[in-house]
Amino acid sequence: MPLPLLCCSNMRSRFHVRRRAARAIALVALACVTGCTSSNEKTVRVTVPPGASFGTALDSLARAGVISSPKLFGFYASARGRDRDLKAGTYAFQPGTSWNGVLDAITRGKGLVHTVTIPEGLSLTSIAQLIGRALSVPPESVMAASSDTALRHRLDVPTPTLEGYLFPDTYTFAEGTSPSEAVRTLVARFERVWKPEWDARLQELTMSRHDIMTLASIVEKEARLAEERPVISAVYHNRLRIGMLLQADPTVQYALGKHVDRVLYKDLEVDSRYNTYKHVGLPPGPIASPGAASIEAALYPANVPYLYFVAHPDGHHEFRQTFSEHTEARAQIRRENPPRPASR
Repeated sequence: MPLPLLCCSNMRSRFHVRRRAARAIALVALACVTGCTSSNEKTVRVTVPPGASFGTALDSLARAGVISSPKLFGFYASARGRDRDLKAGTYAFQPGTSWNGVLDAITRGKGLVHTVTIPEGLSLTSIAQLIGRALSVPPESVMAASSDTALRHRLDVPTPTLEGYLFPDTYTFAEGTSPSEAVRTLVARFERVWKPEWDARLQELTMSRHDIMTLASIVEKEARLAEERPVISAVYHNRLRIGMLLQADPTVQYALGKHVDRVLYKDLEVDSRYNTYKHVGLPPGPIASPGAASIEAALYPANVPYLYFVAHPDGHHEFRQTFSEHTEARAQIRRENPPRPASR
């Protein structure tokens, strides 16, 4: 007995559905075999915000060139039953990452990375806090890694830590990066930044690299304007040359172990080799991590005779050669910027 027409129609319909599904899967499989990612030369970073839908994540991946077609990738994820899973975070993708690799990353968190920016002039303690927060590890573990004997020996650092040698920059760390790996990354960046010709300059100055890094860290803390860095450096070079106290307020703050908005006379009595109001010459080591501009300023100071400088409220400085001129400059700044009466 022949089948009813309706039944034949249903069979044909199911057949065409199966054919369309098979073609879609075949297309996805072909795309994955021939390569689903872009051929960008650099690592691509994509951020998936908390609460983002799977479709939104795919759109972000496509805009970054990580996948070529959100629709086809969606078919692929659906066919594997993984189009509902999504882990928020920032991911780093290498050129040529397969669709399977991309899917594993965003659904299992395999490609998660953590980005941390280290500004110029931060102390080791502050850097340890930033890295600790980024890697979800105690800052103390970063401090411990910064005391690595092998690293200190390689850099010829005589101080107990690598203070000053964790170069300020923006870094991306993979999930699970250890404090030691992070510290080595920052130190390696410093070693790449240090130019070979700077070694010859050290010979001309009869100073060690550690001396220059120490001076550069003071310049970094003192300077607010880029053009003043070489002049501030010159003041300290001039003082070092004649055996005069550096009297650098940032070194006193470092000796105090805390930030103070204004160094007071009582602070100048702190008992520390870092107190340059009491001890002639450079302190034992850097007080912060200087950037390349401050390192260069320490190596190449301006050709000026100044021995003194005083800051205006906006951060720029007045430079003078004699103490009497310096005293007058300070008085002039006070006259121009009288203290405001306390509000009641």
